[in-house]
Amino acid sequence: MSYKRVLTVQDISCFGQCSLTVALPILSAAGHETVILPSAVLSTHTGGFTNFTVCDLTDEIPKITAHWQSEGIKFDAIYTGYLGSATQINYVKDMFKTLGKENLLKIVDPAMADYGKLYYGFDKAFVEEMKTLVYSADIILPNITEACLLTDTDYKETYDEDYINGIIDALVRNGAKTVILTGVSFDSSTTGVYVYENGTKRYYKHVKVSKNSHGTGDVYASAFVGALLGGKNPFDSAAIAADYTVKCIENTVDDDTHRYGVKFEPVLPYYIGRLDK
Repeated sequence: MSYKRVLTVQDISCFGQCSLTVALPILSAAGHETVILPSAVLSTHTGGFTNFTVCDLTDEIPKITAHWQSEGIKFDAIYTGYLGSATQINYVKDMFKTLGKENLLKIVDPAMADYGKLYYGFDKAFVEEMKTLVYSADIILPNITEACLLTDTDYKETYDEDYINGIIDALVRNGAKTVILTGVSFDSSTTGVYVYENGTKRYYKHVKVSKNSHGTGDVYASAFVGALLGGKNPFDSAAIAADYTVKCIENTVDDDTHRYGVKFEPVLPYYIGRLDK
């Protein structure tokens, strides 16, 4: 397996299994040199907690990247998750231009919405800025809500394959290259991932676990990136990440006290084993 250096840019919640506290261990377990650039530091994530603290690090980002440039530090891949502002989006676009090795792989998870609604603090102007980042990337990992926002498509909770194909086609028309569309479900017992690559769409279906868990999107995206950088193709990476995420949820579903994330760490041996096949 090749040893890749990947930079991941997203927030870090000191407690709560999401964002960088998920991305760093999963990408490291996949065998890659993982460099982090926190966009903010939170005492906990925002799902179900109150009175959490937030330290915005926007002003530190250009200082950090300038230092890296002076040291000649370059990356094989840059993978972004939750970004808190249009300013941070523009800083990432600068990183794409200045911090990449030859053939830099640009991967964007446009973490801004779910269940038909934008996350707290985001508005239409933010969506427009996110479009510029998404359509400059090599690979994007939106859920259906995010894909609808990125294509100005009406969001539907019930849909068919024509609806999904229309969303993917709109993403591609707008400039998307490879699309990993998550959370695509045509019945109550299964869900899956649509993968668009080189003009071909493929669907990977898997069991749907009824429990809603925080951080599973970050688990999925990080597992996908780890597999991809290890030499798997996008479809196989999407399938590995889906199976791993399901096992993480299943490992947590019976523990009502573990409401803030999934127990992904004990399942890492399974993930590593899949990467080696």
